[in-house]
Amino acid sequence: MAREFKHDVLDLIKTRWSPRAFSPEAVPKEDLLALCEAARYAPSCFNEQPWRFVLATSPDELANLQSILVESNLVWAKAAPALLLILAKKTFTSTGKDNYWHMFDSGTAWGYLSLEAERRGLVTHGMGGFSKKKAQDLYSLPDDLIPIAVIAIGKLGQRLELPEKLREREHPGERNSLESLFFIAPDPSTKD
Repeated sequence: MAREFKHDVLDLIKTRWSPRAFSPEAVPKEDLLALCEAARYAPSCFNEQPWRFVLATSPDELANLQSILVESNLVWAKAAPALLLILAKKTFTSTGKDNYWHMFDSGTAWGYLSLEAERRGLVTHGMGGFSKKKAQDLYSLPDDLIPIAVIAIGKLGQRLELPEKLREREHPGERNSLESLFFIAPDPSTKD
């Protein structure tokens, strides 16, 4: 299923999508660290950089992170050779006050990470289907660090290795129209 772009954007954006078929082939640690380096340079409110990571690549580390996934994600994500838990720090380091933008900024870091993965020929799939409570307990997270997503990272695998019901969904998803995203639509008759 081809995606339609009405405006010219980066090729990385055009080709990035979230497959569920992962090859079990290991990803070099250098590549994984480069993805985190890309995330490190995402913009953030007051340059707070509230994102934190738990990277799992060894069998024991992967088993720990897999243990927090809901079954519908575990069924395919268990093939991924790397999982990354993204955490968001809720407070500003300098003042201790609430950082309203912690999840927004951490999501931006995830976006940078996903594009760097695409550039390196890797695929990623972000998941919200996991137990936040189990993650808090498993990693003894302080109160101001909240788990926001688990990311599967690897090389593209074989669609036919997925359970049958997931094979049908293994293609880039359709997107809402650009016009539907505006709360107040821009007037196409103006040039500014």
